[in-house]
Amino acid sequence: MTDDLFAAAVTDRLARTAPLADRLRPRTLDDLVGQQHLLGPGKPMRSLIERDRLSSAILWGPPGTGKTTIARLVAGTTARAYIQLSAVTATVKDVREVIASARDRLGQHDQGTILFLDEVHRFNRAQQDALLPAVESGLITLIGATTENPYFEVNPPLRSRSTLFRLEPLSTEALGELLGRGLAAEGAEADDDAVAHLANQAAGDGRQALTSLEVAVALASSRPGGAVRVTLDDAENALGASAVRYGRDEHYDVISAFIKSLRGSDPDAGLYWLARMLEAGEDARFIARRMVILASEDIGMADSHALVVADAAARAVEFVGLPEAQLNLAHAVVYLACAPKSNTVTAALGRARADAADGSGEVPAHLRDAHYQGAAGLGHGAGYVYPHDDPQGWVPQQYRPDRFEGRRYYRPSQHGAEQGVHQQMTDRSTNTEINAEAASSAADHPAASPVTEGDRHRSASDRKSPGTDRGER
Repeated sequence: MTDDLFAAAVTDRLARTAPLADRLRPRTLDDLVGQQHLLGPGKPMRSLIERDRLSSAILWGPPGTGKTTIARLVAGTTARAYIQLSAVTATVKDVREVIASARDRLGQHDQGTILFLDEVHRFNRAQQDALLPAVESGLITLIGATTENPYFEVNPPLRSRSTLFRLEPLSTEALGELLGRGLAAEGAEADDDAVAHLANQAAGDGRQALTSLEVAVALASSRPGGAVRVTLDDAENALGASAVRYGRDEHYDVISAFIKSLRGSDPDAGLYWLARMLEAGEDARFIARRMVILASEDIGMADSHALVVADAAARAVEFVGLPEAQLNLAHAVVYLACAPKSNTVTAALGRARADAADGSGEVPAHLRDAHYQGAAGLGHGAGYVYPHDDPQGWVPQQYRPDRFEGRRYYRPSQHGAEQGVHQQMTDRSTNTEINAEAASSAADHPAASPVTEGDRHRSASDRKSPGTDRGER
């Protein structure tokens, strides 16, 4: 009885003194903030958890995104035994003991076992191999959590037997909601700019946001007065970072300045605005998306590699994450700013859409699908010339409806690689005109009839005069 009272007192004290992030740990799936792509209503992972059908899985994502929380929610809903180990301290012996107890549990009580292995990437190959037979047979359902890419850090056999769930950094909106809950739990209030600063500086990490809030509340509580209210100064002092003025207007103004700097081929200005956004906690994915757009909108065919570089930077943001991915963003900024510029692709699309807007214009018969039975009888494909059969790999033929055939949408510039495209299109246009003139001339002047020996000796007086020819016609 005394032991039970002592244990209850310890539990109660921990509940009051535990860090705010631990005290606010969700108890149900509905309490979880973020990860709606996995745990929203009707989403796959939520359905598996609620039905207690979750198979071995690896939760992969940045710190503070809910990996351990999700594992604990599984523990609260499963009928299976739930065991937790940390790969930092666990040994092969510990793994074998878990497997042995799981076998006994299944044989004696017909109860399965879930093993949550935190920091699974810390397990070496031998430790991971020790788990493999139990996971493969279904004796143990493994839930691994890692901040590292499992394609690099988890053995392929173990990874192939697990479902990978990618957790995303929490959005500023989700962090704001989480901070609101933290304020309520602490019995405090906060200025909007203080909450915004804490959310922006957390970089998608919910645990860091709540830890910073806890410090800010403690600073606010030290001031005399009744109500505890966290100010921007408290938030700055808690983080050791000054807030950068970056409200809704600044968000749009700064990104506008950033894009115009890249369009204007000024890499230093582009880097300045990039740094300004990163310091303010702007979503790196938003920055990357805008650069991908600019690569086609303002550079286009002048340097098609610009799109490849921008896309690679966007992927690096997802794959590497901040703060390291800021190097990839800076790389892309310098490349895009220094690349030759052309908006011909953008202009061409605008012209084409203007013609396509009314939806009129039949597909020319020779371009229609001729692969189904009866198509030939309708004339589909008749007259189509296969470009690869021509030595040039290109033939002049109609590719648009009659009413739009003469329109020119894409007009290449003389910038960068587009110079070559301009010359190629000019050469093709010239060849087409020459061929058309030759065909027209042949039609107007058909070849003369074969000349006989008698014709050669016929006197000029025997031949019809030009005037007579015109008159007869």
